[in-house]
Amino acid sequence: MKIRDILKDRRSLSFEFYPPKTADGIPAVFQVITELKSYNPDFISVTYGAGGSTRAFTEELVTRAKAETGLEAMAHLTCATETREEVHDVLLRLEQASIENVIALRGDPPKGQTSFAPVEGGFAHATDLLAHIKQNFGFGLAAACYPETHVESPSLESDLEYSKLKVDLGAEFLITQLFYDNAYFFAFLDRARQYGITVPIIPGVLPILNGSQVRRFTALCGATIPPGLDRELERLGDDDAAVREMGIDYASRQVDELRDSDVEGIHFYVLNRSYSISRILENLSLTGHPTGAGT
Repeated sequence: MKIRDILKDRRSLSFEFYPPKTADGIPAVFQVITELKSYNPDFISVTYGAGGSTRAFTEELVTRAKAETGLEAMAHLTCATETREEVHDVLLRLEQASIENVIALRGDPPKGQTSFAPVEGGFAHATDLLAHIKQNFGFGLAAACYPETHVESPSLESDLEYSKLKVDLGAEFLITQLFYDNAYFFAFLDRARQYGITVPIIPGVLPILNGSQVRRFTALCGATIPPGLDRELERLGDDDAAVREMGIDYASRQVDELRDSDVEGIHFYVLNRSYSISRILENLSLTGHPTGAGT
């Protein structure tokens, strides 16, 4: 089923997983997918790994998830490290495996590189990849957007232009980068609507698991840690258990405010762990809700 059709009927609940570094880790990831299935997500997605390093495991996980759990599964696809022909072959395999939805991304540079550079004969931008998929395949298409702008974007206006171009080239909905201050999301949503972006924009939420991790993630993607949250992280220090509990409470309140504002879905960055997500959904009384984050 195309995710665009799901979004016509209700606000969605979705989970994002990442593939393991080795095949030995696949059963553990699949176990988390199975555990979170009980919350009736409208779809899940599986990332591509930095620099496309775990491509084969992405294909295996997304294919197995759809075939064995019945969940709608969306594959991430990036421009990194592969030629157009190699990316086209990935798309052919996904199509043959009955995967119906793809999120097209530029992707992060391979490990050890500080800036993105396409391989010879490869796609340079997510827009190039979107155009290729739209021209050659029938996948439902998604793309990323950035409430605080992409770290490489020179301005808010430039960032909006690029987001609009993704939609013009076929993206049927957008999923945001992580953020910890909802004001950034609401401001981006207002700008996007004024700019003529009418497709669903789904906020991406990453529950905090430990302080050093969230600081690393936000530094990489340019997201802001609000002052109050920053003080809590400083106070709790290296007490990972306490940070995780604080993260559950913070994400619960963040999602509650987003849902009260009639967002078109909630996309959780799961980090292949079910505990925090389960607690958050239970806090919000979404356990087993037949329409996900919709009421």
